Amino acid sequence: MATPRKNQISLADTSYYHCISRCVRRAFLCGIDALTGRSYEHRREWVECKVLQLAQIFSIDVCAYAVMSNHTHVVLHVDKRKSQDLTDKEILLRWHKLFKGTVLCQRFLQGEQLDTVELAALQGRVRIYRERLSDISWFMRVLNEGIARQANREDDCTGRFWEGRFKSQALLDEAALVACLAYVDLNPVRAKAADLPEQSDYTSVKTRIASAKQGQQPTALMPFVGNPRKNMPKGLPFELQSYLELIEWTGRCMHKDKPGHISSDAAPILERLDICPANWLVLTTSFTKVFHGAVGKEEALTTYSHHQHRKRRVDLSNSQALFA
Repeated sequence: MATPRKNQISLADTSYYHCISRCVRRAFLCGIDALTGRSYEHRREWVECKVLQLAQIFSIDVCAYAVMSNHTHVVLHVDKRKSQDLTDKEILLRWHKLFKGTVLCQRFLQGEQLDTVELAALQGRVRIYRERLSDISWFMRVLNEGIARQANREDDCTGRFWEGRFKSQALLDEAALVACLAYVDLNPVRAKAADLPEQSDYTSVKTRIASAKQGQQPTALMPFVGNPRKNMPKGLPFELQSYLELIEWTGRCMHKDKPGHISSDAAPILERLDICPANWLVLTTSFTKVFHGAVGKEEALTTYSHHQHRKRRVDLSNSQALFA
């Protein structure tokens, strides 16, 4: 029996999650249908634009994404503190970018005076919206419902476009996080849809590389802020240059017809995370095959299982072998 989504999210253990959505009925999200020759490539832009739009509305940061022919990957970071810091008006304005909201909320935003009973009802509604704007299930729901409606309208059909549930993996430590980021960013290269990361259309790595050429980081994505330290700013705990070098090295190693060697520039991040190069290749080419639930080192898995009241630590042997 599938685990309820609310039981897979444990913000006490981690705020990072890897989510995957797949199409049903052999439906095409993107790509070209070999049987009919029809192209669905324009739908990639639908997904990318929607993901980046939601990152500006929800109190959830997008760390990585990849839009494939029949599925999507996103790595998300839940910023609960940001959600709590937003004012009631800011919460309502964000929510109304997605939904009409209630008449009471609309009256409040228009500056109308509300009586005591109406204000109490409004605050209750704001609490609900505040919770939803930091909820991964709501993020994925809004993302997938919008794309499904567009695709069904274009295909002139009804019914499910996505599988009933998106897959969610908790990323319990830095090693799991960076392995998953690389796994997502290298999806097109691994699928032979692109030769190089900078040619991987509709992926976070191409967006980051385009901004890096200008000496910047994309505002719609969670930034890389360097190695962990005191007074650490919000962001991914790695250096962007090291990460991009790591992506390039890993991509080269995946191709047999290219020279595969361990770059000295990539070594520091691997050593810091205590992952040997051989294990790294397994992690970044078979991430979802090796791990089916939460991902992290043994200690992190043990803590997570305790918090989730689980007796069994899923994929413990793989975790012990690959994160050794």
